[in-house]
Amino acid sequence: MRRLVKEFTAQLTEALEIGINTNLNAPKNKINNVVITGLGGSGIGGKIATQLVADQMQIPAIINNDYRLPLFVNENTLVIVSSFSGNTEETLEALQAAQKAKAEIACITSGGKLAQIAKDHKYNLLVLPKAFSPRAMLTYSVIQQLFLFHHYGFINNQFINDTKATVALLNAEENNIISTAKKTANSLFEKTTVAYSEASMEGVITRFRQQINENSKSLGWEHVFPEMNHNELVGWAGGKEEYAVVIFRSSFEHPRSSVRIDISKDIFKKYTSTVLEFKAKGDTFLAQSFYHILLGDWISVYLAELNEVDDVEVKVIDFLKAELAKI
Repeated sequence: MRRLVKEFTAQLTEALEIGINTNLNAPKNKINNVVITGLGGSGIGGKIATQLVADQMQIPAIINNDYRLPLFVNENTLVIVSSFSGNTEETLEALQAAQKAKAEIACITSGGKLAQIAKDHKYNLLVLPKAFSPRAMLTYSVIQQLFLFHHYGFINNQFINDTKATVALLNAEENNIISTAKKTANSLFEKTTVAYSEASMEGVITRFRQQINENSKSLGWEHVFPEMNHNELVGWAGGKEEYAVVIFRSSFEHPRSSVRIDISKDIFKKYTSTVLEFKAKGDTFLAQSFYHILLGDWISVYLAELNEVDDVEVKVIDFLKAELAKI
């Protein structure tokens, strides 16, 4: 996993090349809404992509992490079907629902059944490189979804230059990010990670929690401001020293959310001495988002080393899939 995280910026560059060099067909109908269907890393890639361009999207786009699709899906819906392996059970069933609804369908995958179906039906298809660990390929998923948004006319192509600038930033900051990640992993060792961010970075903070789960083999949870101020904040009455708070900050936060976070930090500190705050670097929201994603990935890798676990294996998921296949 360490090698794959090390390749983060190279993956961003390759992801751009894939998108630029892929020819896509025009839609048959006007698109009024978007549904991105996918699980795990594929699903969170959709969440991150939509948040990166929330200031440009003028039609609704939702994330679907289920076998079923919303009933509103029809011929004026773009359904982006994302599965790294191309064989994700839930995603393939959702694809069938999209077909029945006569939706506009675009697929993102490295192969499997999804790639074959896309080729057979001449759906727009963005092909990702194969890898043994799909969650380490998040960059490809996010960037290809941005290319689809641009192709269908939802956003401009500024994300291309922003991504190139982000690659330069992350390469320049690599040593600092790794150093911070090592120190943070030590602070999180033998604790339960509680991750927070403003709502605009919900996808980023969810990704961090997922990496703590899968790479570090640890439990944790995440929530966002301002919503957590209306429920979870009260739950901190049961806060414990074993909780380690990690807050990802952005210069693009709503001013009132920033104030809420600052006040809430003092409340957290009444119950735990581990309250960590990280301010993203970068001039764009895209750069700051990928900065935090990379930092979070490195934290999870170093925490896995402290936990003395294999950061690649997901045997329990393999077991689950094998049991499901029997039914």
